[in-house]
Amino acid sequence: MLLSATTATIAAQRGGNAASSSAATNSGKPGAVESKSAIFAGELAKLLTSQNLESIAIATPDADAYVGALLAPGQLLVIRAKYPAKDRMSYLLLNKMYKDAYLDLNSASEVASRMFISDLGADGLQFRNAKDQPFDMVNIAGKSMSFDGKWGGKENPSKDDYAKAYETSDEQYTQMLQVLISALKKSS
Repeated sequence: MLLSATTATIAAQRGGNAASSSAATNSGKPGAVESKSAIFAGELAKLLTSQNLESIAIATPDADAYVGALLAPGQLLVIRAKYPAKDRMSYLLLNKMYKDAYLDLNSASEVASRMFISDLGADGLQFRNAKDQPFDMVNIAGKSMSFDGKWGGKENPSKDDYAKAYETSDEQYTQMLQVLISALKKSS
């Protein structure tokens, strides 16, 4: 219950609703961009909670990589990466040791193949954070991008590069979430 309340509170503070059945938007804000991943992040959080799980991991449909997620109070952490010790990962997945699989993907996966999403609010990747609220982050192959609404200047990407990085990241995050949701629905 606390997890649901925390997620809903953060989502409400960010102008969204983690339990919403439609994709969250930043409508009403200048430069609003719709989050494609929002509806799927909410669905994954609900499925994990309803199945009394805090984590899930699965091989991608092409079996080339793995996707894992950890639901923590107010956040959804999702990773996709190649993992060199396939026998170990198969063992972890077969024995439903999802948290161990998730942790291994974070620590021992191939960095060049790794995409890590820190979805603060468990409400999908947001183009920018609300004032005084945490922002979402993406790490791809060791390079981080913060979706904090800051662009331009020496230390920030251009607005076009920021928007392009957001769009690409949100699309990839959506695909990762769909793989995890499909796995959870099959297991229930």
